[in-house]
Amino acid sequence: MAKLRNTSLLVSMTAALIMAGCSSSNRKQDLAYIEKPVEQLYNDAAKSLDRKQWARATLEFQEVQRQHPYSEWAERAMLMTAYVQYRSKQYNEVVSSAQQYTALYPSSDSAAYAYYLIGLTHFDQITDVGRDQGRTELALAALQDVVRRYPTSEYARDAELKIDMVRDQLAGKEMEIGRYYQKSSEFLAAINRFKRVIDEYETTTHTPEALHRLVESYLSIGLKGQAQAAAAVLGHNYPASEWYEDSYKLMQKHGPK
Repeated sequence: MAKLRNTSLLVSMTAALIMAGCSSSNRKQDLAYIEKPVEQLYNDAAKSLDRKQWARATLEFQEVQRQHPYSEWAERAMLMTAYVQYRSKQYNEVVSSAQQYTALYPSSDSAAYAYYLIGLTHFDQITDVGRDQGRTELALAALQDVVRRYPTSEYARDAELKIDMVRDQLAGKEMEIGRYYQKSSEFLAAINRFKRVIDEYETTTHTPEALHRLVESYLSIGLKGQAQAAAAVLGHNYPASEWYEDSYKLMQKHGPK
């Protein structure tokens, strides 16, 4: 019986090794250098992309670069590699590939798209205002880079729209922190946050509330003049806002300074 068990164990181990060898062989085949015309390599990669075979498409576009590094196809393949990585949410790889492209082909007509891909990559990773907004800051910088470098490109308009969304997100984060300080009776810290929204993100949807929170905070520490000034700005710019109605009631309640 012991011999039989040993024999069975040996068979199982041998089968496992054979399967591992096959798997390794398949992986090597994917990466093996099989010389092909550049057009065929590129078309094979494009077909894999159409089939949403992301990993295979990435390898095949990279193979174009490996076999024909000085061809115009290599330039296209490098950008397509970044695109495939974006579609498959390999975000770190996207940024690396796109930056490599802009470094090698800074004057290319497609460089605008490479910069745009970097902005999209950061934009897609923005988290809710309750979490760290480091990625939001990266998205803002990258999207602004697109607009600054390529103001007339087809990507600039979409980048501008996304910039507005990003700025609103950052303003929302400032408001969340400011409200926290206000509830904790740390009014000076709250005022600094609300003023930052007004000064740096004045075109966002958070500005009316920021002005009202300033009114509240100033009144809480007895600065009626500053509260009146904030309420006046709110009334002048947002007279139909519910925040102005609340500020007006507050100022009426506290009377003249």
